[in-house]
Amino acid sequence: MNYKLFGRTGLRVSELCLGAMGFGTEWGTGADKTESKKVFSAFLNAGGTFIDTANRYTEGSSELFLGEFSEGMRDRLVIATKYSLYTKKGDLNDAGNSRKNMFRSVEGSLTRLNTDYIDILYLHAWDFTTPVEEVLRGLDDLVRMGKVLYIAISDTPAWVISNSLAISELRGWSSFAGVQLEYSLIKRDAERDLIPMAKHFDLAVTAWAPLGGGVLTGKYLDHSSSDMRIKPGSKRLDERNTGIAREVVRIASEAGVSPSSVALNWLRAKGQNIFPVIGARKEEQILDNLKCLDSVISPEHMELLDKLSAIEPGFPHDFLSGDIATELLFGGMQKQFINHRKK
Repeated sequence: MNYKLFGRTGLRVSELCLGAMGFGTEWGTGADKTESKKVFSAFLNAGGTFIDTANRYTEGSSELFLGEFSEGMRDRLVIATKYSLYTKKGDLNDAGNSRKNMFRSVEGSLTRLNTDYIDILYLHAWDFTTPVEEVLRGLDDLVRMGKVLYIAISDTPAWVISNSLAISELRGWSSFAGVQLEYSLIKRDAERDLIPMAKHFDLAVTAWAPLGGGVLTGKYLDHSSSDMRIKPGSKRLDERNTGIAREVVRIASEAGVSPSSVALNWLRAKGQNIFPVIGARKEEQILDNLKCLDSVISPEHMELLDKLSAIEPGFPHDFLSGDIATELLFGGMQKQFINHRKK
């Protein structure tokens, strides 16, 4: 395991992040406490220090388990949790981005995690109702109180995050150090705006579902596994994604590694600031995921997978990179112009 800085902070975290959403069986899937502890221990034994959870995961069991597992080693771990999703259905203020829910949620997480502070607090999902200033001031207050050390944001449009960063800088408030989003070979939408935004602002990117919910392990190709949660007909199992999964399996066989290593190493190679969030409901699954640390993806395989999984950039990206716009913007001299800022 290697270690990297979390975005534009001095916080040092492991290059892989353990997703603890599967700690607990309340949602009908996931791992019981014994198996969760095995997953947790395997991650730590591999040098992992960065762990991701949320107030809502498995009705609170995820945080409770982590609080128990981290006893006596809390300070060596970097624990990230989230607020925004409800813990009591039917209570309007027990959900959303408001200051009221923020403080209530953080107090609950601190209790369940059995800790005095949260290393990284994410806003879990943008509710499109709470003013951005209310969110930022509340988060800044939590940082000043010492209950939260760093703040980040998840599942939110790039324009909202960019606006938030500008306001926090203007006001002198704590600003987001990272963004969490879905990113994998079968889900590359974030490359349109969120990934370039994160690179521009030096934000850490924690990528959830890096294996596409298990699709990229190949287990849905032959239905050989009994551990299949995605239902037939899901978009994740459409012709395009199934084709990508087949190629991942083929490359894995050619390279002598597991399909999960190929998929995770493609993601790890996409940028220095990207941290795959690897989740597991069984010890054998986390051990298989951790094998990606022992290999790298070849440039040839990287190029092949890039082309196979490429998405349409969409407007305005395709328009601005087109021949007509380029000629008009550079006076017909684009071939003679050397742009050192070109990505």
